[in-house]
Amino acid sequence: MNTLVTPAFEKLVDLLAEGRVLVLSGAGISTDSGIPDYRGPSGALRRHTPMTYQTFMKDPQARHRYWARSYLGWRQVALARPNAAHEAVARLQEQGVLQGVITQNVDGLHQAAGASGVIELHGGLDRVVCLECGAVISRAALDQTLTAANPDFTARAQQINPDGDVDLAEDELDGFVMVACEVCGGGPLKPDVVFFGETVPRPRVAECFALLDGAKALLVLGSSLKVMSGFRFVLQARKNGTPVAIVNQGETRGDTYCDVRIDAPLGRLVPALHHAVTAKCMIN
Repeated sequence: MNTLVTPAFEKLVDLLAEGRVLVLSGAGISTDSGIPDYRGPSGALRRHTPMTYQTFMKDPQARHRYWARSYLGWRQVALARPNAAHEAVARLQEQGVLQGVITQNVDGLHQAAGASGVIELHGGLDRVVCLECGAVISRAALDQTLTAANPDFTARAQQINPDGDVDLAEDELDGFVMVACEVCGGGPLKPDVVFFGETVPRPRVAECFALLDGAKALLVLGSSLKVMSGFRFVLQARKNGTPVAIVNQGETRGDTYCDVRIDAPLGRLVPALHHAVTAKCMIN
């Protein structure tokens, strides 16, 4: 017997089969790809305090510490591959079931799985921006420069974190050499991601709300919704009278606002959902 097939699962299948579903994904969808979440079963937030925007901008030593850790963490993010949940989302989009995909993740795995038009709410780790001149360069290009500048940096990463850096002992940070922007010749660099305490650009938020206004349902995948940047879409969906479904391991801030709630591993649940929706659409 398939333990995933419950009344809530069947209700979710019916909801998706109607089409125009907007997906909002969080860190929980990428855990099967080796990238931990913040508050779910792998709980990086319980042992790791994320870099804040204010600290990064004001403290050069904090920036140096971040980049040393991120230099090692980027390798693991770059090697990560989409899992079955990412692939199922991409297939649902190909079949015309989805209105769009918004992700709170910065790992690019939805796109790697074949999803198109993904709105990266919090930006992407594959890009770096200069805080002085605004130039945007690829993270891969920066990685080559950093590798050349750090031929003897042999610190060993202990654990990757959702924001792309790693846990690293303080005594291993001193040997790292950070580089400046090569375009303007001296500007400090920042990953093109929204740090904790930073505001998501308004045009990006407006684009998300426009998608939500045209959606028949909002499907949250792998997000605890603890931060307002994602939770506001649940609140707006309720205001619009749009059904909300949440699939996540562990409780979420949106549990009292949703119409369907399933607590299950996304790597199993989302592919099963894809197959069930495909079968239902073929019958109909």
